[in-house]
Amino acid sequence: MAGTDEEAVAAADDALYVLTAVLLTPAKFPSVLGADSPEACAALGLPPLADGYGLVLGQDGEGARWTVVIDDVSLVAVAIASWDCGMEYDLSPDDRTVVAALPGWPLAVAVAAPGVPAPHDPGPEIAEGPPLCPPDTTRWGPAQRRLGADEIALQWALWREQIDDAEFAVPEQRSGEAAGAATDDAPAGQGGGAADPKASGGTKGHHGIRRVLAEARAYVDSPPPLGRVRSSFASGDARTLRADGPGWSLVARTDDIAFVLLDEEPGEVLPVGRGPELPGLLEALDKMAVRPL
Repeated sequence: MAGTDEEAVAAADDALYVLTAVLLTPAKFPSVLGADSPEACAALGLPPLADGYGLVLGQDGEGARWTVVIDDVSLVAVAIASWDCGMEYDLSPDDRTVVAALPGWPLAVAVAAPGVPAPHDPGPEIAEGPPLCPPDTTRWGPAQRRLGADEIALQWALWREQIDDAEFAVPEQRSGEAAGAATDDAPAGQGGGAADPKASGGTKGHHGIRRVLAEARAYVDSPPPLGRVRSSFASGDARTLRADGPGWSLVARTDDIAFVLLDEEPGEVLPVGRGPELPGLLEALDKMAVRPL
């Protein structure tokens, strides 16, 4: 594995200035790296673990970018929760928890450590392999599509208010078909290059929607890799669902509608009305989904 030799670990561990940290667990991982947890791990050259990893992104004393992988997931979770609350937290992993020190950053980081040279990749004499770099999200594709779905999940209320329920298809449409409409000025994605997806109408009988719903139903009978379907908290008694498949992403609330993004429809967000079948599908997906501890 690139960057896991003692020299690389020592270089990254020596005066590492921590900038941020993320979880890479079955229930929560940077979806820009993959559609599921094993795929995200593979993007970093890591074997999947049941409990996952914590990723600590920082710079060494020379300014070089390093990603330190640790198996103390709870430590990283506490740090992230503290930072989200505006509290200071000194994230200092114990050497015994370090699994690997990987050169570069797998995600875009907008800040830099003060008092050291500007962020740069470590030299090959230390890195022992190509440095990690963020996936290309400048063009529509799987990474950008998944970021768009993540942003809808985070900003559900803003997206939901663009949809007029009265414009969904009439009840006699075939079950499972999608329909809907939204204003052309639906809020753009904010997720670090998530495209500018816009909610679009006219999805009645959309073949892509039918394919997504069919593949999502198949997950219920044949569970996909861990993290392909995830359930997180929402307001009230509802849950927010995130699911991905080949060429598609879905985000939904168990008490409401769903949105679908497709590789073949760049920048479009397709709303799916509840109809007679969607509630049952969402309930079934929620029961088999991975949930945060």
